Amino acid sequence: MNTLDFDTWLALNRLYADYAAAVDSADWDKWIALFVDDCDYRVQPRENHERGFPLATLALLSKGMLRDRAYGIKETLFHDPYYQRHVTGAPLVEKIEQGVIVAQANYAVFRTKLSQESTVFNVGRYLDRIRVTPEGLRFEQRHCIYDSEMIANSLIYPI
Repeated sequence: MNTLDFDTWLALNRLYADYAAAVDSADWDKWIALFVDDCDYRVQPRENHERGFPLATLALLSKGMLRDRAYGIKETLFHDPYYQRHVTGAPLVEKIEQGVIVAQANYAVFRTKLSQESTVFNVGRYLDRIRVTPEGLRFEQRHCIYDSEMIANSLIYPI
């Protein structure tokens, strides 16, 4: 059965909204808190995903790796500053199994560099496994499968 009760549906939509708000506001502690400890976060081109190739532009395979990435963003990476804005479609629940919700949603990320127009930075879909935890819903897996084979410049912030 792929139907969620209303409270779980609201919690799922809130998780997606909280994710977008965290990365758009550069609240990296909040971003990290949305994942379970043994999470799998990847940013991968659609072609590689569809062909079953494991190569990903970014692969973070634990909450510790998310913390390292957040530290790098805050403390060590130097780049042309920009803002991100996520627009995420409603999640499509594919199945529910043993306390895990398997869902996907389309996304578009816009980027605004200071004193420049906003541009479309990345478009694709999230492939998610969301675990029910005592703290609420958390991402067990978030694979960001982007449609274009290229990412303009470098990937600094999470998608």
